[in-house]
Amino acid sequence: MEIKEKYIPRLLKLYRDEIIPKMKEKFGYTNNLAVPRLVKIAINMGLGAAAADLKIGEKAQEELAKLSGQKAKVCRARKPISNFKLKKGALIGCCVILRRYRMYEFLDRLITVAFPRIRDFRGLSVTSFDGSGNYTFGLLEQSIFPEVEIDKINRTQGMNITINTSSLGDEQARELITLMGFPFRKQQHG
Repeated sequence: MEIKEKYIPRLLKLYRDEIIPKMKEKFGYTNNLAVPRLVKIAINMGLGAAAADLKIGEKAQEELAKLSGQKAKVCRARKPISNFKLKKGALIGCCVILRRYRMYEFLDRLITVAFPRIRDFRGLSVTSFDGSGNYTFGLLEQSIFPEVEIDKINRTQGMNITINTSSLGDEQARELITLMGFPFRKQQHG
């Protein structure tokens, strides 16, 4: 009788085999569980024009579900805001929160496939950490993901991605994300 190996994402394997020992050596952790790890990845799409057109909102929700691998939650306005011509209950965005294997799979696709497809990409800013070990950045269009069919895009849609880590400071979180292969921009001195 054959025993099938359980599937483990490539980035999770890298974390367990290589990143934990490097982090323990650099920061002096004595226990593997003390080493910072990824907690979740939140992907948000704001839909400014979707308040007037529901088709745009449905299309964005469908595309976000394709590139994340899980159904997107629809976000609606809680209060009416007359300056923005926004009614209560109007569609204003959609979001997905990824955890466990889906989180590692998405991050792997983002680093290895999506970032290289961005035109004139020089890396992400190192200053976008929030002080608690979380990193947030924005993407201008969804077409960098291979899951989204370019022919069927009616309107380019940007998104914000937040990577939450269990680290208490930015330095450990920066090191963790860098070891996973995140392309940070080189610091300019002077």
